[in-house]
Amino acid sequence: MSIDTDAAALRKIPLFRGIEDQKLRLLAFMSERVRFDEGENLVEEGDFGDVAYIILSGRADVLVGSPSGEQLVATVSENDFVGEIALLIDVPRTATVRATSDVVALAVTKEHFFKLLSNFPDMALEVMRALAHRLERTTREFGRLRAAVANT
Repeated sequence: MSIDTDAAALRKIPLFRGIEDQKLRLLAFMSERVRFDEGENLVEEGDFGDVAYIILSGRADVLVGSPSGEQLVATVSENDFVGEIALLIDVPRTATVRATSDVVALAVTKEHFFKLLSNFPDMALEVMRALAHRLERTTREFGRLRAAVANT
């Protein structure tokens, strides 16, 4: 695959929608294309990591450990970005992401991600906006679930 193809894939990710093509091409150039077999973990809950993955093809389950075992909280596929929290803050992974089919992804390292953000402040602003929207949606969903539990 070419850098232009990978940059076009990055353009489809909400986190990168407002980013200029030249910067997306640079991010694609700095990323590594990786493959995961069905059943293989992209990331594992509790591990520390410095890589996030942009799924180019395939599907994976997002699983969170609980006293009764792993719980499915989401399914991700093409154009989803997983493991990005590890790029932004030094905390253990919040979930396991397990391939449910063969997965092809772009691996983005913390070092390269922060290099881009520091060199291109407008890119950092777009990333911040996208993450703020994601936090707002998560907070709204949490409130909805909390209300549902209170009514049972």
